[in-house]
Amino acid sequence: MKEIRNYCIETLHLRRYGDDFLKELEEILRSDEISEEREVPFLKEETDGLFTLLEEKGFSLKEKKTRITSLVASYMKRELDATPFESHPLEMISFEEEIENQYRLVDIMHRHFDGFEALKEGDYGCHIDYGRPERTVEVEKVLAEYFRTEDAALVRGGGTGAIRALCFALLKRDDRVLVHDASMYMTTAITLEAMGVKVIKTDFNDFENIRSCLKEGIDVLYIQRVRQKLSDSYDAIRIIEQVRKIAPQVKILVDENYAVNKVKMLGAEAGADASAFSAFKLLGIPGIGIIAGKKEVIDIVHRQNYSGGGQVQGPEATEILRSLVIDPVMLGVQDRSVDEVVRRLESGEVKYVEKALKANLEERIILVKLDLPIAREVIKEAIKRGGLPHPVGSESRYEVQTLFYRVAKVMLEEEPLYEKYVIRINPMRSGPDTVIRILKEAVDAVMNQD
Repeated sequence: MKEIRNYCIETLHLRRYGDDFLKELEEILRSDEISEEREVPFLKEETDGLFTLLEEKGFSLKEKKTRITSLVASYMKRELDATPFESHPLEMISFEEEIENQYRLVDIMHRHFDGFEALKEGDYGCHIDYGRPERTVEVEKVLAEYFRTEDAALVRGGGTGAIRALCFALLKRDDRVLVHDASMYMTTAITLEAMGVKVIKTDFNDFENIRSCLKEGIDVLYIQRVRQKLSDSYDAIRIIEQVRKIAPQVKILVDENYAVNKVKMLGAEAGADASAFSAFKLLGIPGIGIIAGKKEVIDIVHRQNYSGGGQVQGPEATEILRSLVIDPVMLGVQDRSVDEVVRRLESGEVKYVEKALKANLEERIILVKLDLPIAREVIKEAIKRGGLPHPVGSESRYEVQTLFYRVAKVMLEEEPLYEKYVIRINPMRSGPDTVIRILKEAVDAVMNQD
């Protein structure tokens, strides 16, 4: 049964209860009891593989497949339930504060552009005084004031480009860089690997781990503001404040993607050297990143970005600013939809939904845990009803309809069975009625298949 055991661990992901499953499977295979065979609307791929393996081993599966499928599903659920399904979402600002952010940004714009300038798109090329367009310089000043930092820079390459430019400005070969012990975004990992730094991993959820690493000697602290694992609960702002007291010489870089305009302040405002994020995730045009932080850091970013082809042109900077004005209130509306969907799902409005959580695993989302392994099938049915099949930005200007998607890969590393039981939903611009209707119809479609 060695191959079957391996199949249970690697494909069925029965890591805790594999032996118990195999005992019951053997009982079914030895039993003379027969059951009516019927089509089950889930786990077809997994059970077909198991059936093939069993038949190759000489077992007769006549009129036993339905019982085996039910056994697989029950043990998968048992395995899944052994993993705590709870989240620690970031504390979001209120809808009233989002409105105030819009008002504040527009007020800042009034003080930087007169009426005629406000209706102009901006200039192109490297202005003789700045090495970049004059409008870009003015927009960067507005951004710095809005994010309450000393300075800001617009760079090419979206969030990845912003993080990379920030790393180039502050890191050097053989620096010891402390990061949270979780999967890092691939593009960030590639940047750090290419720079030849020494990446040190520790669990940020317990500050004593960070304290120990600081004692051993760390040059740079790199924080991803939005937590990567469902079990993560660390407070980035508190970490920054504590590190500044203990080791003020350590450079602190913060990846703020998916947190901007949702939380009270950037890490840079709390004492980090700089924060980096994508304008695309704030309804901006694709391919532009923002860095906000200390002037000395931003000066290095501008100096290293010497090429004329690397500059963000004036009209692009203007478009980023205009999009940013819309973003806070849109996020506030979206957050209200998230809260309402979670409340209604928790009240039992949709069958087969066991639990609903709001979380910040990448963007602000709803995690829906089903009591049957039908997540993949429900997602396919939701897409037929207008659900988005994959993220674009995420939360970009192109994403209007609700996203129904698999959970993030880092969640699957924690618990592979989430792929079969959990759906990631982002309402985007949808109201809760739309989200609930589509989910309900998709679940019904899966469970009522002939």
